[in-house]
Amino acid sequence: MTETMSREEYLAAVAKPKRGNKFGAQRTTLDGITFDSKREAEVYGDLKLLEKDGRISGFERQRKFNLIVNGEIIGSYRADFAFIDHDQDGRLRCVDVKGCVTREFKRTQKIIKAIYGIDVEVWR
Repeated sequence: MTETMSREEYLAAVAKPKRGNKFGAQRTTLDGITFDSKREAEVYGDLKLLEKDGRISGFERQRKFNLIVNGEIIGSYRADFAFIDHDQDGRLRCVDVKGCVTREFKRTQKIIKAIYGIDVEVWR
C-alpha cells in the first residue's frame, strides 16, 4: 500500500529549516524600522534622544560610502549610523553596531579611513 501526499505536504517535508543569524542577532522593530539586532535598535533610540536634545544633528541611518580605488568604484559600505557630534567639535561620526568584528570589516574600516579620513567606530 502506498501513501500519497499533497503538493503542500511534500514541499513542507523537503523544505530546509530556516537558519538564524550566524552571530545570534535577533531582528527588532522600533519606530516602524526593522533593525538587524536588538542592540542596533537600542543605539538608534539613544541617538534619536541625543538628536532631540540638540547634541547631534544630521542623523542618518544606513549612510552609504563608495569604496573608490584608482578612480573606480570597487564596492560600497553602509554605516549603521552617521551624525554630526556637537560635543566633539562638530565632526562627522560613523558608527557600526557589531557583536563580532570580522576581518572583512577591519579591511573596510581601513579603506574608509584612507578615502574619506573617517574612523568608523564600532559600538558593541
